[in-house]
Amino acid sequence: MPESHDGSALNPGHRCGIVAILGPPNAGKSTLLNRFLGEKLAIVTPKPQTTRNRISGILSQEDAQIIFLDTPGIHHSTQTLNAFLVETAWQALESADCILFLLDASKYRSSLHRLQRDLANFRQRLSSASLPVVVAINKIDLVREKPQLLPIMEAASDFASERDIHLVSARQGLGTQELLDEIKALLPQAPPLYPADQLSNLPLHFLASEIIREKLFFSLEQELPYATAVSIERWQELPEEGRVFISGLIYVAKSNHKKMIIGRKGQHLKAIGVQARQELERMLEMPVHLELWVKVKPGWTEDRRFLLQLTPQGGL
Repeated sequence: MPESHDGSALNPGHRCGIVAILGPPNAGKSTLLNRFLGEKLAIVTPKPQTTRNRISGILSQEDAQIIFLDTPGIHHSTQTLNAFLVETAWQALESADCILFLLDASKYRSSLHRLQRDLANFRQRLSSASLPVVVAINKIDLVREKPQLLPIMEAASDFASERDIHLVSARQGLGTQELLDEIKALLPQAPPLYPADQLSNLPLHFLASEIIREKLFFSLEQELPYATAVSIERWQELPEEGRVFISGLIYVAKSNHKKMIIGRKGQHLKAIGVQARQELERMLEMPVHLELWVKVKPGWTEDRRFLLQLTPQGGL
C-alpha cells in the first residue's frame, strides 16, 4: 500500500496527476484554479492575457492530489511576447495526465463564428496530445437565456464526450465540484508527489512578483499593464527583526509609462506598493518591507532572451 510523505498509509485508490488548464484568453482559468484550491494563487483581473507563466497549484485531498497548471490564454499572434505566452501554454501538455479545456459562455453566446475561430487554435494540438479532455463551459451565471449554451456545448463535443462537458461558474462555484470529481476519476492511481500542506511548487519570489503585477493591472488603464513586467531583485529574510525585505523592479517599455506608474510626487507607485505589501504580508504571515523601482527597457516585449529570464525563476 502506498504511503504519504509522513509515512502513513494511503487510500489504496489514491489518485495523483497533472492537469493542464487550457483555453482562450480571459476564459476564467485563474479564477477556476483559485476556486479549486480555496486560496488565491493566480492573478485574476477582468483583462485578458493576465497569466504569463504556467502557474502550478496543488490540491491535496484524502483520495487524490491534483497538480493544476494554469496557462496563458492561447490565441493567434505574431508578437514576440504573445507568441512566447502561447508556447508556454502548449508546453504544459508535455507533463500533463489530463487536459481541462475552458471556454467562456458569455463570450460565445451570441458569436458562434468567434467560437469556431477560437476552437480552430486548439483542434489539431488537442487531438494529437492523446490525453483525456474535460471541457468546462464557464461563466454560465452571465448567460440568462440558457438555450444559448446548447450551440457552445455542441461545438465543444468535438473535443470531449457529452459526459465530459460541464457547465460551471468558477466565480460562483456552480458545477465546480462535479467538474473536479470528473477530473479526479481520469487521473492515474498513484501516491502524492508533494506534502499535503504545499499549495504550489513555485518559488515565493515568483508569487511575490505576481502580486505586484496584479496591483499594476488594477491600477493602470488600457494597454499599459501589458507593457510592464516585474522582477524581484532582492529578497532578504531578517529573523532578528521578524520581517522580510523585498525589492521589486518594474520594467516598462517607454519613459512616459514610467512617469504614469510613479505618478505625481510618487503617489501612484506608493499606493501600488502599499496594496502589494499588505497582500504579501498575508501570504508570508509576517511584516514585509517592500521597495519598488521602475526601469525603462525599450522593446522588452520583443526580447526573447529577456522574456526567458523573467520566467518563474525570475518572475515574468
